[in-house]
Amino acid sequence: MKTFVGIDLGSTTTKAVLLDEDEQVLGRGITNSRSNYETACSVATEEAKIDARFTLFRREFGAKGELSDEVEEFLGALERSFRLEQFLEQLADLEETCTRLVRGERFAKNADGVKQALAEVFKRLRAEAPAMFAPGAERKSDFFRDIAGSRYLAVAEEVGRDAGIGYDILLNIYDKSIIAVENRPPSGSLNAKFNKALERVTQDAGMGEGLADKATHALNIELEESYLVGTGYGRVTLPFSKEHIRSEILCHGLGAHMMYPETRTVLDIGGQDTKGIQVDANGIVENFQMNDRCAAGCGRYLGYIADEMNMGLHELGPMAMQSEKPARINSTCTVFAGAELRDRLALGEKREDILAGLHRAIILRAVSILSRSGGVADQMTFTGGVAKNEAAVRELKKLIAENYGDVTININPDSIYTGALGGAEFARRAAEGRVEGVEA
Repeated sequence: MKTFVGIDLGSTTTKAVLLDEDEQVLGRGITNSRSNYETACSVATEEAKIDARFTLFRREFGAKGELSDEVEEFLGALERSFRLEQFLEQLADLEETCTRLVRGERFAKNADGVKQALAEVFKRLRAEAPAMFAPGAERKSDFFRDIAGSRYLAVAEEVGRDAGIGYDILLNIYDKSIIAVENRPPSGSLNAKFNKALERVTQDAGMGEGLADKATHALNIELEESYLVGTGYGRVTLPFSKEHIRSEILCHGLGAHMMYPETRTVLDIGGQDTKGIQVDANGIVENFQMNDRCAAGCGRYLGYIADEMNMGLHELGPMAMQSEKPARINSTCTVFAGAELRDRLALGEKREDILAGLHRAIILRAVSILSRSGGVADQMTFTGGVAKNEAAVRELKKLIAENYGDVTININPDSIYTGALGGAEFARRAAEGRVEGVEA
């Protein structure tokens, strides 16, 4: 099966999308962007291929209608088992890397003790791993660094204390090792991992072999990477030739059009920039405006506010939604935001009111960019990571209604993949010799 890949290397996350020949999304993948951009691209692409496999599984089981409870249970168990295989593979890599660092003068007197402590730490991590991927188990993150890191730190403290090994030694080894592991591309065959996962599901979970046979048939469908296009904030660093690079403006415009063909205006608020884009009936960009180099009004600004308030980024929107009297924020400058935030808190203003005011200030800036790009047409699409923030969405709807009247605003739960989707479509068209709206 021919596939077409789009990769969007953002400042915070890297996304990948796989399309088939019928312009249908086969798979989506996302990972945190890291200093090694080539690895980030590899991980995101592999995640998209994994997701594509589950799309093919569903097609094999006849997913045009709803799947039976038995099939849904089987696919859920298969995904958990596969993720467990991934985790155990990376855990083994982390253990090997940690152990390899126990050398030199620093460990001359206690190398054997440190290695034994590490062996015990990883023994316990392997033992508890299946429970983290059991039905109903909750994880705060799906990134290996987050999952393994929190458990390593907890287990290492206990093991180090019992063994008489300084906790700082085990922590330092981990800090050095996780960077190396995280910046290595995925190893091993995806099919081999899936086959191990299938074996565990059929044997340990006791599920029917007939389902496994169908899954094996879908697994044997070869995914041929026909063409790849890269875009995003870090596109100039992507390890592709210039023929495989497209601007994020073009990709976001085309991606939004693919999600909503009637879209004429696109607002994208990413980690480092905000874009107002006008597209025609074919999704080709007619005009656009971007913010300047200042991070105000972007996702990074919200990240800075979250850090200042000692909150998770995902907590900002829900708290702002609780506000009954939004504060009037004088500046959206990231440099001065922390000082103003602390001043307002010291004066007794409620956190939810301050956050509501900050969200409105950000969206005011975005709407200003939209107006400079040509205003808002009858139907617009909101994309980027900030589109998942309910307080930002609320303020956008208010401001658009105030300034442009009754406008349809499309918000897709997969909007973070818009740029990668547009890139994948450009890849599909390039493979066919079509490059509308962009130089080849």
